[in-house]
Amino acid sequence: MYLELFKLHELPFRLTPDPAFLYLSKHHARAKAYMESTIWFTDGFVVITGEIGSGKTTLIETFLKELEKDVVVAQINQTQVSAIEFLQSVLVQFGFQPFRMKKAELLSTLNEFLVEQYANGRRVLLIVDEAQNLSNKVLEEIRLLSGVETTKEKVLRIILAGQPELNDKLNSAMLIQLAQRIRLRFHLTPLSKTDTQLYIQHRLEVAGSQGRQIFDAECYPLIFRYTGGIPRLVNTLCDTTLMAAFAQDKDVVTVDHMKAAIEELQWVEYAERSVKLQALSPHSPPHSLADSQSTGERRVTLGRILVGFNGQTVAERELSTGRFIIGRTPDNDLQIDSKYISRHHAQIITSGHGSVVEDLNSTNGIYVRAKRVRRRMLNDGDVVQIGQHEVMYFDERLSRTRALPGEIEDDAVPLVQQVSKQVGQETQDDDDDDEPAAPMPIRADRK
Repeated sequence: MYLELFKLHELPFRLTPDPAFLYLSKHHARAKAYMESTIWFTDGFVVITGEIGSGKTTLIETFLKELEKDVVVAQINQTQVSAIEFLQSVLVQFGFQPFRMKKAELLSTLNEFLVEQYANGRRVLLIVDEAQNLSNKVLEEIRLLSGVETTKEKVLRIILAGQPELNDKLNSAMLIQLAQRIRLRFHLTPLSKTDTQLYIQHRLEVAGSQGRQIFDAECYPLIFRYTGGIPRLVNTLCDTTLMAAFAQDKDVVTVDHMKAAIEELQWVEYAERSVKLQALSPHSPPHSLADSQSTGERRVTLGRILVGFNGQTVAERELSTGRFIIGRTPDNDLQIDSKYISRHHAQIITSGHGSVVEDLNSTNGIYVRAKRVRRRMLNDGDVVQIGQHEVMYFDERLSRTRALPGEIEDDAVPLVQQVSKQVGQETQDDDDDDEPAAPMPIRADRK
């Protein structure tokens, strides 16, 4: 193989999902944050869709690798099954031998297992990949499983991942009850031109390139034209191109090698090959509406928050440019009626470039990752502890977090200091704003 010629210690463009090679674009990071939200909130479940080869499975494997030990997981990948076979598959993942059980016994065993895990302080997660192949009967079984609960909360967390057809199925009239249980939906789009280049460089770096330029700069636009930013297609083309360069004993890939690989694969440009797919417009999740006519102006949704209490989602709000104040009294943008919340407890300041959370001199403060903070730049998926409530933040911006030198096609998120100027305040570094976690109990607020 070509590893010795290019001085790599492993193949950089294998098609098998490997968490070590995951490149987190803005969209991949957000999809991962949505998956992580299932651990915080138990009511409803998450649906992640994406085109074939967009990186859903690799994302799932990375997410599973990072789960805490108290999370019990059933991962289902074979989805062309009957309702009985699906229930059996789930129980097999939990360590049972259910092949002689009838449906009533399967359901009883599952229910008892879920309640037992809850009683022992464990969280149970069901992940179904390739969920677009599930029949309506199986999807209905999943809905019923999602309803298993104790006196306090639901006990099964669910993530469905699949191709775009999954959204069509979930939106059908036959599955209205199931659609109402969906808390979050996200469609995983292809990589941008900038992210395609960064993706290739990331995989080469993981494979041992140590910063060496293996692909000529002229190759990247050609790769994007023929792959459309689909990670699996990028892997196939780059691997074939490395083989073409290896055949000529060249340790740097040129456009000529790229053209030879394209000819060998008999590919045409991605836009031409995917006319049919492009005719199917991606489904926008219910939460991504960007307009509001209530004020007579166009309001763009830049972020959104989910507020949780005891594992249940108690509020959901969209964030647009400006200040969003959280507190106990009705005059706040979000009222949390709790004795542990101050009258005006915290605010989220949102601009076109980012969101900053700030404590408004509250009695009990705000916490991020168990550290008390006065002011902090929010990242996609951050959870802010306010009293006994958790506020999970999602960034709705489409701009990219990284940009290559000289690239002007993709907007980059500016530094925290730039965001501070945008909102008219000086935002200190996170380390300056963080305070050690206070061991004192939460006090009832009297302000």
